[in-house]
Amino acid sequence: MSKLPLDRIIEGDCVAGMAALPEGSVDLVFADPPYNLQLKGDLHRPNNSLVDAVDDHWDQFESFRAYDDFTRAWLTEAHRVLKPDGAIWVIGSYHNIFRVGTILQDLGFWILNDVVWRKTNPMPNFRGKRFCNAHETLIWAGKSQASKPVFNYDALKELNEGLQMRSDWVLPICSGSERLKAGDGLKAHPTQKPESLLYRVLVGTTNTGDVVLDPFFGTGTTGAVAKRLGRHFIGFEREADYAAVARDRIAAVTPHDRASLRVTASKRSEPRIPFGQLVERRLLEPGEVLVSANGRHSARVRADGSLMAAQTTGSIHKVGAELQGAPSCNGWTYWHFRRDGQPVPIDVLRQQLRAELTD
Repeated sequence: MSKLPLDRIIEGDCVAGMAALPEGSVDLVFADPPYNLQLKGDLHRPNNSLVDAVDDHWDQFESFRAYDDFTRAWLTEAHRVLKPDGAIWVIGSYHNIFRVGTILQDLGFWILNDVVWRKTNPMPNFRGKRFCNAHETLIWAGKSQASKPVFNYDALKELNEGLQMRSDWVLPICSGSERLKAGDGLKAHPTQKPESLLYRVLVGTTNTGDVVLDPFFGTGTTGAVAKRLGRHFIGFEREADYAAVARDRIAAVTPHDRASLRVTASKRSEPRIPFGQLVERRLLEPGEVLVSANGRHSARVRADGSLMAAQTTGSIHKVGAELQGAPSCNGWTYWHFRRDGQPVPIDVLRQQLRAELTD
């Protein structure tokens, strides 16, 4: 970790820059590469005003082969610097994303999802010869088929009001006060991404303290969101003007406090706490009586963490199921202990021990 240029913007070519990083050192790559839009001439609105389109030199390639060679070069280095369980996000349009996807698979990445970012306020098609291009596509891929990338499933559900997060994301494009301006009042960058997009990516697929690398840093959306969310970033940017804007932008960001950055954890990732540990830690005592929520059943705690009822003994789950005549029972929510005369689920004690392990 000490060898990494954490929280820095490095001016220069990303391929050479990544080549200088240690192998297997980065948790996530988020890449917004040139789209190779292949624009031919100026684009005008119906009122004949000029559209501020992407006609910069960094988006111009001689041929598809040249673009493929460029893509293969940076993806090769991205694959090398990722940790074994690392992952990559690449965003693009119909101009490039299918070519990028093929090369990703050729290099050994394992595609996990494609996500459609559906824009609530897309730029209209001024020529009226095609559909309004109202979406972009993101590919999320693990370093290999064996990788186990971070996926904060329950946190994403919370972002979506308790519903499973879908692969179509409805978010606005970057506009208003979020859109950075250059000294001449024009856009500082023609394809600045909204922070809401990066927020969802980083909350969903990284953890606090992870290292996020952006090979095409632009005006620093990835870095700004990473800093705010307690992640580290490494950014490569060839254009000095973009890098300068990004440095000023990120310097003004205040990270959220550590407690606020905790997200809803998947139950499968929580530490296992045997019921017997509650007895060992004297949170419950041998001989203490537990009762069901409805008060119909009771059982006594034994020294080894098992329960004893009138007709059965065994685990909190087994005894609860047999007393109800049910095939199974979640003993953590079924059994209650009494404090100050009130029944309290024993799961409260389990969560207390889990909190000690994760703090």
